[in-house]
Amino acid sequence: MPTTQNSAMWGQKSNRKLIIGIFGFCLGLFGILCGMFWLDLFDWIMQKEMALAPDTRVYDNWKSPPMDLSLDIYLYNWTNPEEFGNLSTKPILEQVGPYRFTERPDKVDIHWHPENASVSYRRRSLFYFDAEGSNGSLDDEITTLNAVALSAAATAKHWPAVKRSFVDVGLKMYGAEMSVQKTIDELLFTGYNDAMIDVAIAMPIFGDEVKVPFDKFGWFYTRNGSADLTGVFNVFTGADQLAKLGQMHSWNYQENTGFFDSYCGMTNGSAGEFQPQHLKPGDSVGLFTPDMCRTIPLDYVETMDVEGLEGYKFSGGPRSVDNGTQYPENLCYCGGECVPSGVMNISSCRFGSPVFMSYPHFFNGDPYFVDQVEGLSPNQQDHEFYMVVQPSTGIPLEVAARFQVNMLVEPIQGISLYTDIPRIFFPLIWFEQKVRITPEMADQLKVLPIVMLSGQIFAGICLLVGITLLCWTPVQSLLATCRHRRYDLSTKTKTNGQYKSRSQFSSAEELKSKASTLVCEKSVKGSPDSSPLLEKGRKPMIIKSQTGESVATASTGISDNKQD
Repeated sequence: MPTTQNSAMWGQKSNRKLIIGIFGFCLGLFGILCGMFWLDLFDWIMQKEMALAPDTRVYDNWKSPPMDLSLDIYLYNWTNPEEFGNLSTKPILEQVGPYRFTERPDKVDIHWHPENASVSYRRRSLFYFDAEGSNGSLDDEITTLNAVALSAAATAKHWPAVKRSFVDVGLKMYGAEMSVQKTIDELLFTGYNDAMIDVAIAMPIFGDEVKVPFDKFGWFYTRNGSADLTGVFNVFTGADQLAKLGQMHSWNYQENTGFFDSYCGMTNGSAGEFQPQHLKPGDSVGLFTPDMCRTIPLDYVETMDVEGLEGYKFSGGPRSVDNGTQYPENLCYCGGECVPSGVMNISSCRFGSPVFMSYPHFFNGDPYFVDQVEGLSPNQQDHEFYMVVQPSTGIPLEVAARFQVNMLVEPIQGISLYTDIPRIFFPLIWFEQKVRITPEMADQLKVLPIVMLSGQIFAGICLLVGITLLCWTPVQSLLATCRHRRYDLSTKTKTNGQYKSRSQFSSAEELKSKASTLVCEKSVKGSPDSSPLLEKGRKPMIIKSQTGESVATASTGISDNKQD
C-alpha cells in the first residue's frame, strides 16, 4: 500500500515538472522570437497607422497642417545703381525685412492610385501679411535690379543679330533701365506691369522662343490661392512599403523633369512632409523643390534634441550647391552654365531667365560670389538650410528652409543696356520658412520609442523567465541529490570494518539483526564490567530505518533496581 501511494505521488510530481519544463521552453522561445521580430511587428503597426489613406490618423495633418506656417521674406535695396557702369565700384546692397506672411497650406485635387500605392495632388496656399511680425510695411519702396529687362535680354542672347535687335529697340523705346524702384507689395504678391511683358504677349513674332507665363512680374505673383503654380505631385502612400511614404514618384506626370541631364533630372526625394524611416548617422535625405525643378540633397551633420525628442540634423552643405567643381557627380546640374560652387542654375526651369539659386548671402558658396557685391555677411545661424528628422519615423521635427534668388548680369552683345558692364551674380531676394513641431505633437511621438523599448524589455523578460522555468527541474533535482548524499554521509554505520549508510538497509528487520550482532560482538570483546548492558542509567541508542520504525541497538533499558 505505501509503495502504491509513493508511486502515485512520484508520478504527480513528474507530470508537474514536465509541464513546468514545457511551459518554460515555450516562453523562452516566444521571448527569442519576440526579440528577433519585434521591430518588424512595430513597423507593421506603424504602417497601419502612418500609411496615407483617407481613414488614417496622419491624413488630416498631411492634407492641412494643424499649425500656420510663417514665411519671412528679405529683399536687397540697391543703393548705388547709378555707378553700375563703373567697373571699379561694386554694387552696394542693404538688406530690408523681414516681411512676414502667415501661410495656410492645403492639398487639393487629391486622387488615389492603389495600383502603385500612390496619391496625386496639387498644393494651394493662402498668404496673409503679418504686420506685427514684420520689420517694415508693404508700402516700403526699394531699388532693385530690373528683372524683366534682364530676362528679355538674356533670352535674346543666342538669337541671330537681326532678331536680337528687336529686343534692343524695345528696351530703348520703353526706357528700360538697369534698375527699378517698386514697393514691397508690387515686388512680392501683387506684381507690377511692365511694357516689355505686354509687348511680348502682344507680338507673336518671337514664336515659341519667348514664353511669357504671367501678365505681371512679382516674385510671388499668382502664388496666393493658386493650385497650379507648383504643378501636380505624385507621391507614394506607404501602403505597400512604409519606407516609401511621402517619396516622389512623378511630377507633372513625368518621372524625369526634363530640365537637367541624366539622373539629375530624376524626380526623386521627399515631397517635404515625410522622410525615410530608420535613418542612421551618415545618411542623406533628399528634398524635391518644384520651384527649382530638382532635388536638393541634405547630409547628416549632428544629433540634436527637439522638444525632448532625439533628431538627426541634415543640412544643405557644399554638396547641395556644387556644380561639379568639388563633386563630379553634380556636373549634370550645370545646365549649360558651369560656375563656381555655391549657386544652382535653374534657368531652364524659370522660362530661360538667368536665375541662379543659392543659400542666403551665398552661404556655403565660393567666396567669389560674396566678393562681387558689398553688404553680404553669410553665417550659419541665419542662413543655413537644415532639417531635423526623427530617425525611426522619418517625421521632420524642425525645418529651416532658406533660399536666395540671384540673377546673372553680364555683357550681352547687341543689347545696348547690357554693354560694358561687369559680370555679376546679383542677389535680389531671399526667404526662410522655419517650422518646429508643437509640444503636443512631440508628446505623441515620445510614445513610440517607449513602445519599441517596452517590446524589447518584454522579450527579454520572457526569455529570462522561460530559461528559469526550463532549468528549474534539473536544478531542483541536482540540489536534492546533493542534500541526500550529505545526509547519508553523516549517518554512516560501520559493519565488518566498512561504513554502511542507513539507507543501505533494506528493512527494519535487517537493521535490528545487525544491531543485535553488534551488541554480541561488543559483549564478547569487552569485559562484563564494561558491557553496555551493565552500565547504569544507559539509555538505548535509537536508529530509524527507511520505513520509519525505531530499533533499539543496545538494550531496552536497565534500571538500578533490576538484578541479572
